[in-house]
Amino acid sequence: MGPGRLQAFSDGVLAIIITIMVLELRVPHGTDLAALRPLAPVLASYVLSFVYIGIYWNNHHHLLHLTRHVNGAILWANLHLLFWLSLVPFVTGWMGENRFAPVPTAAYGAVLLLAAVAYLILQRTIIRSQGSTSALAAAVGRDTKGKASMVLYVAAIPLALARPVLAGAFYAAAAMLWLVPDRRIERAIASTKGA
Repeated sequence: MGPGRLQAFSDGVLAIIITIMVLELRVPHGTDLAALRPLAPVLASYVLSFVYIGIYWNNHHHLLHLTRHVNGAILWANLHLLFWLSLVPFVTGWMGENRFAPVPTAAYGAVLLLAAVAYLILQRTIIRSQGSTSALAAAVGRDTKGKASMVLYVAAIPLALARPVLAGAFYAAAAMLWLVPDRRIERAIASTKGA
């Protein structure tokens, strides 16, 4: 089967994840800007998580553009990724409501790390299905950005137990690596359309 249904399902799940996150935001009782001050950690965690979900949506979209067909292994690898991403609203709320306390901030990093591992598994499963000479395999190459972001997560998780704000900066730095869509995959998509 083609990747269309998988992409549509994943898009729906990611839209629900974003909806859950925004529904967790509470309206302040005051009417001035000072009423927003107590909500700053909640808003900061929401913005960071929204960016992460956007990054995953963007890269997932590019990944599936280079996927010719989908098999059972790809379906399960995709569900594995969606499972970890579905936990983002929970750890986002826990971290924000507790003002970046050590354990919730470490848990947030653990979910980010496991989502990154799941994305890598999905990517490798698709490459294995399509062959090592596929456009996706060539586009991914050594995946330096993927490895660098995982290193940041692994470093940030224990750091969160001592310096949670610094760990939050590591999470933000990993997101910054991915804000620009993956040009390698964009080039591969362009070359397959030109062929």
